[in-house]
Amino acid sequence: MHNVLLMAIVSGLWYWFAAGLAGYTLFSMLKSPTFIGFTLGLLWGDPVVGIIAGGSIEVVYLGLVAPGGNIPSDKALAALVAVPLVLMSDMSVELAVSVAVPVGAIGVLINNVRRYANAMFVHKADKLALEGDVKGIWRAATLYPLALGFVMRFPIVFVANYFGADLINQLLMVIPEWFLHGMTVMGGVLPALGFATTIFMIGKKEYMPLFFFGFFVVKYSGLTTVGAAIFGLIIAFIIMNLGGFPSLNPNHFKNDQANATNVRSNQSALDRMMGK
Repeated sequence: MHNVLLMAIVSGLWYWFAAGLAGYTLFSMLKSPTFIGFTLGLLWGDPVVGIIAGGSIEVVYLGLVAPGGNIPSDKALAALVAVPLVLMSDMSVELAVSVAVPVGAIGVLINNVRRYANAMFVHKADKLALEGDVKGIWRAATLYPLALGFVMRFPIVFVANYFGADLINQLLMVIPEWFLHGMTVMGGVLPALGFATTIFMIGKKEYMPLFFFGFFVVKYSGLTTVGAAIFGLIIAFIIMNLGGFPSLNPNHFKNDQANATNVRSNQSALDRMMGK
C-alpha cells in the first residue's frame, strides 16, 4: 500500500516508541535496521527492497557498541529515515546509506539534549518522593520523559519521510556550524566515560587471559564476526555450566575443599553411629 502519510506516521511512532525504551524486551530488535527495513517494506508492499536497504545500513553499524549506554550513532533513526526514502523514491541503496550516516549523528544530538532535559524530571521526582507522592513519581519518571521524547523524536522522522531527503540536507545546512560542533564535542564526552567503564571491567587481571585469547584467536584464525560470536557464546555457556574458571572464580577450589570436608565429616559421623 503506497501511502506516504501512513509511512511517515508509522516511522515517526516507531522511532518514538523504540528510542523511548519503555521496557527491556524487544527494543533491541525494534532498533535493528534490518528488522525496520523488513517491516516498512511489508507496509509499502516491497519487503525485498526493504530488507536490502535495511541490511545495507545494518552493515555500517555492525561494530556499533554503546559503552555506558551512550550511543556513538543512532542506527534506528538512520534506518527509519533512509529506508523509507529507498522505498518511496528512486534513491539507490548506496545513496540512502550515505544519507543514513549523518542522520544517525543527528540522533546522537537528540539523545544528548533529551538526557539533559530529563534531568529536570529527576529533580521533580526527588521532591515528589519527599512528599510521598507515588503517582507523581511515576509521572515524572515515565510519563513526562515519554512525552518529551515524542516531541523531540516524532516530528523529525515524520517530516523527513513526508517531505523527503532534500529537507534533511537543507536542515544540516541551516543548523549553525558552532552548534553542531559543540553538540558533537558534548556527545563525545559521554561515550568516553562509557569506554572508561568498559576498559575498567575488561582490564581486571582475572579477565585478561580471556581477552587476549579471544583477540588472538580472531586475529589469526580468520573467524568472521558471526563465527567469533558463536564460539564466544559456546565458551560462555561452558564456563557457566562448570561454575567458572578457577581464575574467574577464586572460591571454586575453596568450595570444592569445603564440600569434600563436609562429606568426610558426614561419613565419619555415620560410621560412629553404626559402631564402626
